[in-house]
Amino acid sequence: MSGDSPLPLNERRKEQGVAPAEAGPTPCVDQDGRAVRRGIVRDASLSAVLAGLVAVVVSCSGPLVIVLAAAEAGRLSTAQTTSWVWAACIGSGVTCAALSWCTRTPVITAFSTPGAAVLVGSLGAYSYSEAIGAFLVAGLVMALIGVTGVFGWAMRRVPPGVVAGMLAGVLFSFGAGVFSALDSIPLPVLASVITYFAVKRRSARYAVACALLAAVLVTAARPGIDVTVTDIGPAVPLLTAPDFSIRAMVGIAVPLTVVTMASQNAPGLAVLTTFGYRPDDRMLIGVTGLVTAVFAPSGGHAINLAAITAAICTGKEAHPDPRRRYVAGVACGFFYLVTGTCGAALVGVFTALPANLVAVIAGVALLGAFSTSLAQAVADEPGRDAAVVAFLTTASGVTLGGIGSACWGLLLGLATHTTLTLSRRARASGD
Repeated sequence: MSGDSPLPLNERRKEQGVAPAEAGPTPCVDQDGRAVRRGIVRDASLSAVLAGLVAVVVSCSGPLVIVLAAAEAGRLSTAQTTSWVWAACIGSGVTCAALSWCTRTPVITAFSTPGAAVLVGSLGAYSYSEAIGAFLVAGLVMALIGVTGVFGWAMRRVPPGVVAGMLAGVLFSFGAGVFSALDSIPLPVLASVITYFAVKRRSARYAVACALLAAVLVTAARPGIDVTVTDIGPAVPLLTAPDFSIRAMVGIAVPLTVVTMASQNAPGLAVLTTFGYRPDDRMLIGVTGLVTAVFAPSGGHAINLAAITAAICTGKEAHPDPRRRYVAGVACGFFYLVTGTCGAALVGVFTALPANLVAVIAGVALLGAFSTSLAQAVADEPGRDAAVVAFLTTASGVTLGGIGSACWGLLLGLATHTTLTLSRRARASGD
């Protein structure tokens, strides 16, 4: 993350006795040693673009349903709901493309899924303008937390094994979902898994794309998918003046900020560090917070770093060269922008995909990321117990006090690590 240590990430891992992550991007330099920015046309690849597309399909076919449920719970009009979807997708697209381009890192952002889940149960108690005011304040608070470096400072104190264990726990349900779908759609599952591993033996870059194609083709051969698009016009944002009420700050802004930072931004930073990148947490969280505030009047509730879809775009499946994976982030941003602009038309296409097919596509796309994070979690034997606690807590899906399992996995893993470290030091001093 934004570095206060003079050592590169993998060297710090070696100092701590942890197996290094896959090689992170090394900058290109000219004959005089000056950094050279690579061109996106030169770096573009089909595998990276498809990784960005899969990320958007997964994001818009699952989490978007929660946004629509929150809109229904808040009794929003069709125009307000359309504006919310527009803000969520356009905000995600702008931050994905801009941050990936500027940092040459696959920075994947998304609209806050746990934040939308919180709104399902609370939005109906407030007026729409009060909710807009709460969204705006939440964005400014998240930006402040980001630019001060407080959040990044705290994340850098967490052992790499615990971070990797948390990430493995986040991804576990998606991997397990591939094989639990054997009951309902055995042929698409078998076709995608067999295709994935068969192609991966020759080229990891195209394994996910070929698995996606195989699953879609096998599913399309069976009747039952009905895609009816009634609205093909562009989405139109609806600006609403915010109303800053104390009760909305307490009931919406506070829980929205907490769950977004803990359940989205923390795993999002973990994904990037697990794959060897050194993200500037001040920039990433500061920018996403500010963009949240900018799009709040249009209905956008929170833009944050993604974890699940980020894992699709940061591994070898996107591109063997880590320096060229940022193209997946730019592509993801582009597809988000297209989705937001086309509004109801593409949303209808995404939501028409069978839910279990989307689960299979996401699970197969995340197999590589899961194996990488799981290997790093158990690589350090002294820290293995803490990493296992973080993994199991996160994988359990427990939610306490409105906070998701990823945050609790991180906290309990850190508590276990601290307890065991103090015990070892006490024994060592006693000897």
